[in-house]
Amino acid sequence: MSAAPHISVLLDEVTRALALADGALVVDGTFGAGGYSRRFLDEARCRVFAIDRDPTVLARGAELAKNYDGRLTLLAGRFGDMDHLLAGAGVERVNGVALDLGVSSMQLDQAERGFSFQKDGPLDMRMETNGPSAADLVNTLPEADLADIFWRYGEERHSRRLARAIALDRKSAPFTTTLQLAGMIRRVLPRANDGIDPATRAFQALRIAVNDELGEVERGLAAAERLLAPGGRLAVVSFHSLEDRAVKEFLRLRSGNAPQPSRHAPQAAAGPAPSFRLLSRKPVPPTPEESAANPRARSARLRIAERTDAPVWTSQGGRP
Repeated sequence: MSAAPHISVLLDEVTRALALADGALVVDGTFGAGGYSRRFLDEARCRVFAIDRDPTVLARGAELAKNYDGRLTLLAGRFGDMDHLLAGAGVERVNGVALDLGVSSMQLDQAERGFSFQKDGPLDMRMETNGPSAADLVNTLPEADLADIFWRYGEERHSRRLARAIALDRKSAPFTTTLQLAGMIRRVLPRANDGIDPATRAFQALRIAVNDELGEVERGLAAAERLLAPGGRLAVVSFHSLEDRAVKEFLRLRSGNAPQPSRHAPQAAAGPAPSFRLLSRKPVPPTPEESAANPRARSARLRIAERTDAPVWTSQGGRP
């Protein structure tokens, strides 16, 4: 862990946002290479509960834990279950939650994980080792379902054309490797004027679908609401518009800043008290220096909020 290949994005900004104090209990919901956890533990005499769904990550994290006198606890699972995972560790409330959404650099750089269209590997994309892989989706889903995935999760304008081409090609041979699929996408779709590889959106869409990433974001935000003590901070880093939109809408609703109905419409009944207070109206971007040093940081956005003492909302927007 001493030479982690993944560079944590907006590290200073996330650390400042959490306002860590000695004795604080903090959740690093996306442990990865441990960059956030390491900084939090160095910043204050706090205790960090680090969660990751990737079993290979936690095996490496055990080495880091040895350096912090029992202050780093590694938990296998999904951050959407953070309140249940911490309950198993005897913790009911925490003072901070940090989430670094999406896929890590480590996963992208490991060809055998099948996340990257720039390296040849099995068409997998699973953050865990179970469940359907990207190859399973590509080779078995109906054409209409594939098109829906490419449109909804990749915002791919040519989703139907791509799904049709995949459905035709897989009749002669199934898709098994990343370069096989990427090559077909580049053959079928035009290269955009912005220079983005034609395979980018489709690979993003498949990864999100395989790992239910947007569903996990929704569950994770709701779990953080249940777990954070009044005055606790939530810091979420997202990397594409779908993630950021989900975080923005959740915090806007929970902070009482949802769009108001028309003044001509009947007055709606008062909703539940805000469970969060926004600490920044706009997302915090990386500095130009960080973007230059780490190209993967360029699209990152940080949203920050503080838990109020209001009750947790129900999924329908009411109180429990």
